[in-house]
Amino acid sequence: MELGIYTFVENTPIADTGSALHPAKRVENLLEEAQLADELGLDIFAVGEHHREEYVSSAPSVLLAAIAAKTKTIKLSSAVTVLGSEDPVRVYQQYSTLDLISNGRAEIMVGRGSFIESFPLFGYNLNDYEELFSEKLELLMQLRENEIINWKGKHRPAIDNRGVYPQPLQQKLPVWRAVGGTPQSAYHAGANGIPMALAIIGGYPEQFKPMAEVHKRGALDYNREVPPISINSHGFIADTSEEAIDISFPAFKFTMDKIGKERGWPPMSRQQFEASVQLRGANVVGSPEQIVEKILFQHKLFGHSRFMLQMSVGSIPHDKLLRSIELFATKVAPAVRSELNQTIGNKSKGTEELQESRKS
Repeated sequence: MELGIYTFVENTPIADTGSALHPAKRVENLLEEAQLADELGLDIFAVGEHHREEYVSSAPSVLLAAIAAKTKTIKLSSAVTVLGSEDPVRVYQQYSTLDLISNGRAEIMVGRGSFIESFPLFGYNLNDYEELFSEKLELLMQLRENEIINWKGKHRPAIDNRGVYPQPLQQKLPVWRAVGGTPQSAYHAGANGIPMALAIIGGYPEQFKPMAEVHKRGALDYNREVPPISINSHGFIADTSEEAIDISFPAFKFTMDKIGKERGWPPMSRQQFEASVQLRGANVVGSPEQIVEKILFQHKLFGHSRFMLQMSVGSIPHDKLLRSIELFATKVAPAVRSELNQTIGNKSKGTEELQESRKS
């Protein structure tokens, strides 16, 4: 299983100080977080896109390019690119360039996004929300397959036999589709052979199992190989469960209460948060042992090949966030990989024994 981190480069007030960092300092911290993840052997580092005051991530490809220059092996992805308000040609060019800078480590994760600020900012009509995404995803996938493009749509000027450059180092840029709770999106991703990043940030993991099944059915209906699945969750790791909750709750509460006020949700209580970090809850918060148990529990449900953790849901003190990354890479990742490798080995052994018994 690939294990990684994603962030929206939150820059909200920190509980210890009551104030936010200067954006330049927050970016400096981001680069240090990514470097540590790379040095300790995590597989992916992803930066999402938001256009709000409390985030420093309106240009994720620029941030990822800076990270590429300071890292060696870790994959670099968006999480997500809000494709409905972007030009797919520019997205493809940016991430092809990132692929060249990083020596073939770039990915694109596309989605509709959880906020809508980018649409009026870039002059798009929210009445076209669904149609914009579908049309632009179609163009992005064509760009991935062809150097010379002939394309015509409704929401972007036509492209008449034009080359798009630069081309990436990889033969094809990996493209993932981020999905929340919409079965149609999961089916469409599977039908088009696109890996799905399933966001579980509320409720119970079991509630999302049908999404994985719909994704698989979409692939099979169109005679495609079933694409991989990633589970993307909010979380935080500390040496003990109590410490993890004490450090992360103020940041989680600040962020979720702010969003909740806009969307009509009640404020988050400590009791609700503690319930959400239990084995069957959505938030992946706790000691390394608890995180291992939770990832393996979810793997039995989804059989996913990638797990991504958003550790900065709100602003966590930088030293605590670095410690969380360290524990993820040095305690959680080895235990998860070892357990899954052992499970795979036992299955393979069982299959071989069954085949031998049939022969005899």
